[in-house]
Amino acid sequence: MLLLLGLCLGLSLCVGSQEEAQSWGHSTEQDGLRVPRQVRLLQRLKTKPLMTEFSVKSTIISRYAFTTVSCRMLNRASEDQDIEFQMQIPAAAFITNFTMLIGDKVYQGEITERAKKSGDRVKEKRNKTTEENGEKGTEIFRASAVIPSKDKAAFFLSYEELLQRRLGKYQHSISVRPQQLSGRLSVDVNILESAGIASLEVLPLHNSRQRGSGRGEDDSGPPPSTVINQNETFANIIFKPSVVQQAKIAQNGVLGDFIIRYDVNREQSIGDIQVLNGYFVHYFAPKDLPPLPKNVVFVLDSSASMVGTKLRQTKDALFTILHDLRPQDRFSIIGFSNRIKVWKDHLISVTPDSIRDGKVYIHHMSPTGGTDINGALQRAIRLLNKYVAHNDIGDRSVSLIIFLTDGKPTVGETHTLKILNNTREAARGQVCIFTIGIGNDVDFRLLEKLSLENCGLTRRVHEEEDAGSQLIGFYDEIRTPLLSDIRIDYPPSSVVQATKTLFPNYFNGSEIIIAGKLVDRKLDHLHVEVTASNSKKFVILKTDVPVGPQKAGKDVTGSPRPEGDGEGDSNHIERLWSYLTTKELLSSWLQSDDEPEKERLRQQAQDLALSYRFLTPFTSMKLRGPVPRKDGLEEAHGMSAAMGPEPVVQSVRGAGTQPGPFLEKPYQPRIKISKTSGVTVNGELIGAPAPPNGHKKQRTYFRTITILVNKPERSYLEITPSRVILDGGDRLVLPCNQSVVVGSRGLEVSVSANANVTVTIQGSIAFVILIHLYKKPAPFQRHHLGFYIANSEGLSSNCHGLLGQFLNQDARLTEDPAGPSQSPTHLLLLQAGEGPEAVLKVKGHQVPVVWKQRKIYNGEEQIDCWFARNNAAKLIDGEYKDYLASHPFDTGMTLGRGTSREL
Repeated sequence: MLLLLGLCLGLSLCVGSQEEAQSWGHSTEQDGLRVPRQVRLLQRLKTKPLMTEFSVKSTIISRYAFTTVSCRMLNRASEDQDIEFQMQIPAAAFITNFTMLIGDKVYQGEITERAKKSGDRVKEKRNKTTEENGEKGTEIFRASAVIPSKDKAAFFLSYEELLQRRLGKYQHSISVRPQQLSGRLSVDVNILESAGIASLEVLPLHNSRQRGSGRGEDDSGPPPSTVINQNETFANIIFKPSVVQQAKIAQNGVLGDFIIRYDVNREQSIGDIQVLNGYFVHYFAPKDLPPLPKNVVFVLDSSASMVGTKLRQTKDALFTILHDLRPQDRFSIIGFSNRIKVWKDHLISVTPDSIRDGKVYIHHMSPTGGTDINGALQRAIRLLNKYVAHNDIGDRSVSLIIFLTDGKPTVGETHTLKILNNTREAARGQVCIFTIGIGNDVDFRLLEKLSLENCGLTRRVHEEEDAGSQLIGFYDEIRTPLLSDIRIDYPPSSVVQATKTLFPNYFNGSEIIIAGKLVDRKLDHLHVEVTASNSKKFVILKTDVPVGPQKAGKDVTGSPRPEGDGEGDSNHIERLWSYLTTKELLSSWLQSDDEPEKERLRQQAQDLALSYRFLTPFTSMKLRGPVPRKDGLEEAHGMSAAMGPEPVVQSVRGAGTQPGPFLEKPYQPRIKISKTSGVTVNGELIGAPAPPNGHKKQRTYFRTITILVNKPERSYLEITPSRVILDGGDRLVLPCNQSVVVGSRGLEVSVSANANVTVTIQGSIAFVILIHLYKKPAPFQRHHLGFYIANSEGLSSNCHGLLGQFLNQDARLTEDPAGPSQSPTHLLLLQAGEGPEAVLKVKGHQVPVVWKQRKIYNGEEQIDCWFARNNAAKLIDGEYKDYLASHPFDTGMTLGRGTSREL
C-alpha cells in the first residue's frame, strides 16, 4: 500500500528554504506562569529527542558521487514527540532514495510520477514542497514524523551527483549540520579514479555568514580528527569528531560543510574514455593551450535597490577583475537602471590607462531608478556584434557578457518571454551571457534561462554573503577561454543516445563530459574526432581509443538498483549517462516555449527519472508502508528487493544437514550431476552446540558461500560474514561492514554494510546472501549466512544441487487424503505449533509436508512455509549426502570428501 507523505504518523517531506529549515528546533513559551530559565533548560534537555548517530558515507567513482546519510534519534520523553530530519544537499544532486524507521515500522520511499493537477496535492500544510534554495548551491531536504515515547527512529537519505570541474578541481561538499551534538558522528568518503588522483585536499569546515555558528573556518588544514589514506587511484577520508571536538566547533551541532577537492591525471589530448557494460563516458579537459582573446562587456545593475553594501562589494570586485584582463582582450562597461549608461560606445583595448578610466567610471556609479534588463542586454549585444563584424575575428575570439542584477525587470520590456526572445534573436548564438543574481528578490528563473539559452552559466549570491568574492570566483571560472566552437563526433554506427556533443566554449580548469551507449558491447576501439578553434588555428584531433573490458572494481554505488532495460543492472557509467541525459532534458524543457515540445521533453525526462529513480521536478516521492522492520535498521534499509525464496526452497534450506561420521569415509554418489558450464554455488556448514532446553541436538549454519562463474570469463567468489573475496581478472577483498559495489565482465557484487551481499550475473541471475551477525553470540549461535535466489531467469532447466533441482519445476500442494481433522498426528502437530499435513507434488515425488511458521532475516520476521521432515529425504533426488563436494569450488564433476554442500 502506498501512502502519500503526511498521511501516516504525521510524516512530511519537503525541499524548503533555509529560513524554514532553521526554525524547526525552536520552541515558544506557553502562556501562564513564567518558568525559571534553568528549569526550562533542564526540561528541554530532558525531553528533546536525542540524536544518537549522524553519519554520511560517500563513494565517488570517476567523478560520479553516491552519498547516503544516516540519522538515528531517540525519544527519551514519556510522551510521543515530533522529530525532524533535515539535510542540505547539493542543488545539482538527484535524491534517489529515502527510508524512515519509526519504532518497529519501516517506511520506504518510492519515486513516482508527479501529478500535473494542483488539485491532487495533499492539503496538510507540512506536506507542501517548495523549490527554494538553502545555502548557496544547496537545497534543504526535510522529513518529520511522530516518534512514540521511549522509542527510536532512523532516517536514511541517498542522493547522486556528477561533480563539475571548476578552476582545475572537483569539489565534493557534505553538509554536517545535525542541529545538536551527536554521540556518534562520522563522514566517510571513498574516491576511486582509474586515471589516478593528481591532487587531494580536505578544507577546513566552511560555514557561511548566513548560518553563523561555526568557529572552525579560520583554521588551516583539515578539520580535527580527519584521517586521509591515499594511493595512486584510491583515497579514503574519514572525519569522526568526538562530542568534545564537536562542541569546540559549534555547541549547537552546526559544524558546516566538509569539503574535499581533488583532480585527476590527464595525459591524452583527446581525453579519457571509460566503458562499462555497453555505456561510455568521455572526459575532455585539454590544457597547455594559448588562451583565446575575450570580448567582454560588464553589465552592472545600478538601480536603487543596489544601494549600500551590494553595490560597494560589486564595484570592488570589478576593480579586481579589470586588472586581470589580458592585453589581447577587449572590454566595455554598461550601468543600467531605468536608463542605460554606456561607458564607451565601442570595445576598448586593455591598457593601463583604459583600466584606470574604467575603474573611475565604475566608482562614480550611483544607485537610482528602476531596472531595465532588456535594454541593458540589447545594448551590450550590439556593442559585441559591432566589434566582431568590423574586425572579422569571430572564429578567433570569445564574446561574453557578464550580467549582474539584484532585481526583476521593472522598466522597459518587463515580460519575461519577450526579454528571452529578444535576447536570443540578438545574440544568435554568437554571444555567451553569464548571469549573477544577488539577494532574494532577483528573478533567478529569468537569469537561468538567459544563460541556458545563450551558452552561459548562472550563479546566485546571497545578500548576507561576500558578493565581491563570489563575483571574482565566478569570473575566475571563465577568465581563460582556450577553445571555441567545439564539436565531438563518434561514428553513428558505434554510438547511440549520446549526450550533448556541441559546446560553444571551453574554459581552462573546466571539463567537457559526454556519455552515451555503445551499439556493440564487444567493440575494441572507439573512433573519436574533436574539432575546435583556438587563438591561432583550427584544431582537429582524431584517434581510435581502446575500449577493452574494464578491470573489476570500477563500479561503486550506494543507491538502489534500478530496473534495467534488458541490458543488465546499471553501473556507475550508466547512471552517469542517465543523470546527464536527465539534466539536459530538464534544461531543454526550461528553454522551450513550444507547448507540444515542452510536453515531449517533460515526458522523456519523467520516464528516465522514473527508470533510474531520480527525484526531479517531474517526479515525486511517496512512502511505502508501514511494514514490520526486519533484521536491524541497516538490513531493513538495504534489503527491500529480495523477499526470500519460494516456500519449497525455504523448507529445503531450513532442513539443515548435520555433519556426521560419514564425512570420514569415501562416499560414492548415486546422483549423476554433469559439469556445469555456467554457475556453481556451494556452501560450507559449521556446527554449533544445541541451545539449552531445546529438542535439537545440534545446530548448523552456512559459514561460507562460494560461487564459481564460468561465463563470460571465469570468476570465483567466496563470501563469509566478514568479507567477500572476488578473484577474477584481479583479486579483490571487500569487507562486509562497508557498502560497496564492484562489477565487470557481466558480474556485479553489491555489499550492503552488515546486511547482505547481492551477486548479479549477466543481469539475469541474482543471488542474495544475507549476513546474520550477533552482538553477543551465545555458545549455540554463530555468525552465519542465508542464501536466496532473487532472480533465476538466466538459470537453465538443467540446474541441479540441493536447491537447483527445484528451479523451473512446478510444485503443487494437496490436502492429506485422510483430511486434517482425521489425521492421527493432527492434535500433536497443533500442540507443537505446526499446521495440518498436506502432500507436496514435485518432479514426480509425493512427500508429506507440514505447515509451519519460521523466522528468517536474523529471526525477526515470521514466514509461512511447508516443511518436509527427515532432511527432505523423499523430496530431493537421492539423499543429502549425495551432494558433498571435495572442495568449495567443486563443479560437481567428482564428488568425494569435503565439508561443502552444493546448493
